Order: sequence, then structure tokens, then C-alpha cells
Amino acid sequence: MSRIQTTFDKLQQHNRRALIPFFTAGDPSPAMTVPLLHAMVAAGADVIELGVPFSDPMADGPTIQRASERSLKQGTSLRGVLDMVAEFRLQDNSTPIVLMGYGNPIEAMGWEVFARRCAEVGVDGVLTVDFPPEESHEAFEHLQRHGIDPIFLLAPTTLEARIEQVAKLARGYVYYVSLKGVTGSGNLDLSAIEQKLPQLRKHIKLPIGVGFGIRDAATARAVAKLCDGVVVGSRIVQQIEDSTEATVIDNVSALIKELRLAVDQA
Repeated sequence: MSRIQTTFDKLQQHNRRALIPFFTAGDPSPAMTVPLLHAMVAAGADVIELGVPFSDPMADGPTIQRASERSLKQGTSLRGVLDMVAEFRLQDNSTPIVLMGYGNPIEAMGWEVFARRCAEVGVDGVLTVDFPPEESHEAFEHLQRHGIDPIFLLAPTTLEARIEQVAKLARGYVYYVSLKGVTGSGNLDLSAIEQKLPQLRKHIKLPIGVGFGIRDAATARAVAKLCDGVVVGSRIVQQIEDSTEATVIDNVSALIKELRLAVDQA
């Protein structure tokens, strides 16, 4: 059983929802990534989505774009991110880590090499934003062979046929993008999420996490009432950007604790 499934099973037994923070590896610096991972777990994160910086992050808004730029300027690479996960695993062998990013760096490394290295260092899932299910067969085969969960995005505009396709391929959980647009944009329409989720659940038996646009505790609490996990990215990345290296651990920890309390209140 994967770490992701084990985590969601334990949460379900206690009628709790997963808190899934995202931040970009290498931001604010490569040296701070592993300490931030541990701090997030200590503050209440259940699963962590670790962003692989990319020069053209088309699904991301300005906040996460800037994080990628800061990280890349400091020399962060896909191999470096995998090494960070390996270092994290020296102290934490239970918290699921999902790499989230784009296909180009993985294609450059090669899917077989990438999947094998993910298994070696302790990556649990991979979400490749620009790989739709129709183009994911090679990736899926390599990830499955090495026990890595392929995680897919669904959106408000996703048609039923695509939902059925993702339901067959996805492992771990499914990430529902709650609004049209890039990360951090727009205001959430909770009623629209509530209307869409029954259509998703008709086909998807995995846990469903909801993200994009969750910027405060009140929104996290409201979304947690509708789904199995709450994904928070831009708000955390903004907190990192607004902090110094001396204060970033405390500031991010405080935000995670606030979100944890809100999700549990749901």
C-alpha cells in the first residue's frame, strides 16, 4: 500500500480531510527546502506537493512563476529536487511527497530514469501539469512499474469522457482545479464545486483534492466540507516570498497551523 493511500485511509478513519500544501523546491533557497518540508509536516501537513521549477510554468500565476524564477536562478534542477527528497527521507519515511511540474525536465531526463530515481529517493506521486491522459501512456507505464502514483488534474470544463479516462489511470488521489485560470487567480465559487463533485465521484473512487484559489482559512474550511483534501499553493508561496530566510520557517509554520485548524473544523 502506498504512503498516499495509507495517509488518506487513516484520515478517513477519523473523518478528517487532508491538508496538502504546495511550494516550489529551491525557493527561497535550495538549502531551505528540506527544513521547510519538515516544518510543514510538524505544523500539520498530511501530503506535500513539491514543485519542480520550470522556465515556462503555463498553469501557474505570477506568484508561483516568481518562485520558479528564484529557484532556477539558484541552480535548482530536477536531479537536485530528487536529491532533496532523498535527504528528507533520512528523517521522515511516512509523509507522502508528490512532485508537481511540467513534462520538459522529465523528458530530458527520460521517464525510465526519472521513475527509477523517484522510487529510490522516496517520491510517492507525480503530477505533470501538461501531460493529459491521452499522452501519458509511456509515463504511466514507467511510474506504475516503479510504484509511483500518477496523479491527474480535472477542471470545471472537463467532460465526462475525460473524467472516465482519468478514473482508469489515476492513482493516489485526483486533483480538481476549482476554477478556470492559473494558480492563485479568481475567487472560488463554492456552489460550482459542490455541483461538480457528484459528477466526479460517479466515476472516481480515489480521494479528490481541491486546489487553486484557496487563499485563507475560511476558504480552506469551506472547501474541506466538500472534498477529501485541500490543496494550498499560491498562498504558501506568497508567504515564502514575503519572508526572510531567518523568518520563513516560523511564518510558513504559522500559516500551515492556521490552515490545519480550519480544515479540521470542517
